[in-house]
Amino acid sequence: MTDHLTDGEKQILLRLAREAMESAVKGETLPPLDRQTLPSSLREEGASFVTLTIHGELRGCIGALEAYQPLADDVREHAVAASLRDPRFPPVGESELSRIRLEVSRLTAPHPLEYSSGDDLLKKLRPHVDGVILKDGFRRATFLPQVWEKIPDPAEFLDHLCQKMGARPGLWRDAKLVVQTYQVEEFREMDEAGSG
Repeated sequence: MTDHLTDGEKQILLRLAREAMESAVKGETLPPLDRQTLPSSLREEGASFVTLTIHGELRGCIGALEAYQPLADDVREHAVAASLRDPRFPPVGESELSRIRLEVSRLTAPHPLEYSSGDDLLKKLRPHVDGVILKDGFRRATFLPQVWEKIPDPAEFLDHLCQKMGARPGLWRDAKLVVQTYQVEEFREMDEAGSG
């Protein structure tokens, strides 16, 4: 990603995500976003994922793989969805808000990864760099690059991604799946200055 966000722009997105999450969890109407007050980079179309954690454990994560709305709106929408509509978790309760840490991942556009076999796919994956999208017919799933921290082995990573897609582990070895990769610029609340 060549056009990195400034620290100020990252802080604006984290603040917008926090406000959207807290309003949604409390059942309040989210005030309209005054886009004219935002830097141009946050008004441009962008794709994002918003991840919620409590003490480092996942509490919700929802996002978009393709840009279809201004980045600021995308972050707000996914902060609400991650807190209330991640099917893996119950909705976030008000008592959890002070313990939740938000992380925003801004995605590059996905690109096809051409490969000839399961072994070739393993060689072409770039752990800790690429997010991976697997598609098999109408089924699709992704893991952000941050997931490599928890699943560093490429074969195990693909097995888990197949399961997330609703397929059996190992499907990637003997079926020709559509594979795409992307990168992210990620930043989170409570970062040390400059490490976002």
